[in-house]
Amino acid sequence: MRLVDVVAVEGVVFVTLFFSIISFIVSFFQNTGDIAHCVARLWARIVLIITGVKVRVHGLEHIDEKETYVFMSNHQSMYDIPALLGHLRVQFRWLAKIELFRIPVFGRAMSNAGYIEIDRANRKAAFRSIQRAARKVQEGTSVLVFPEGSRSDDGRIKPFKKGGFVLALSSGRPIVPVTILGSGAILPKGSLRIEPGRILLRIHPPVETTGFSNKNIDALMETVRSIMCRDLKMEKDANG
Repeated sequence: MRLVDVVAVEGVVFVTLFFSIISFIVSFFQNTGDIAHCVARLWARIVLIITGVKVRVHGLEHIDEKETYVFMSNHQSMYDIPALLGHLRVQFRWLAKIELFRIPVFGRAMSNAGYIEIDRANRKAAFRSIQRAARKVQEGTSVLVFPEGSRSDDGRIKPFKKGGFVLALSSGRPIVPVTILGSGAILPKGSLRIEPGRILLRIHPPVETTGFSNKNIDALMETVRSIMCRDLKMEKDANG
C-alpha cells in the first residue's frame, strides 16, 4: 500500500473515532437523533475533503424538506455513505446491516443517532426492524435504504431485496431513487486503496407507492431499479 493510502486510511479512522465520540456525547442532551445526524454529516464532509473526493448533486429540487420519504440508492462503495450523508441535505436515518452496529463506539453512535439495524440472517428480527423503520417514517423521519443489501462487486446493480419496499408500502410514503455514480472507482469493494475522484448523486422525482401493494410489489421494485439502471447505462455510454 502506498504511503499516501496509509495516511488517508489513518485519517479516516481517526476522524471516524473522534466524531463517533462526539455523537455519543451529544445523544445525552438530545434524544431525537437530529443533532447526532448533523455531527455525522460534518464527519462525512471532512472524510471527503481529506481523501480528495468531490461530490456533485443533481436533482435536489425533487425533494421537499417538509415531506418524508424512503430514499433508495444503489451501493457500489463504502464511500456511498459519506457522499449521501454529506450531500443529501435532509434529516434521514439509515436502515443498515446489524454488523455495523457491532463496531465499538461507531456502532453506539449509529444507535444514538436513531439509525435502525437489520439482521439479514434472522427473518423475524429483520421484519421487526422494517416495521420499526415504517413507524419512524410515519412519525415524520425519512429513512435511507440500500435495496441491493450489500455493495456491488462489478458496478452493476444487483437484484433488489424486498425489505425496503415493504417498509415504503407500510409507511405509505413515496420512494426517492438516488443513483450514485463514480464511487466504485474511489474505493472498490474489498480494497483499502482510496483514489481521489468525483462522485455524482442523481436524485430522481419521488415514486408514489399508492396503487401498489404486497401483491404487486415486484412491479414497484422494477420501477425503482430501472431508474438506477438507466443512469448507469447512460454513464457507461457517455464514457465509451
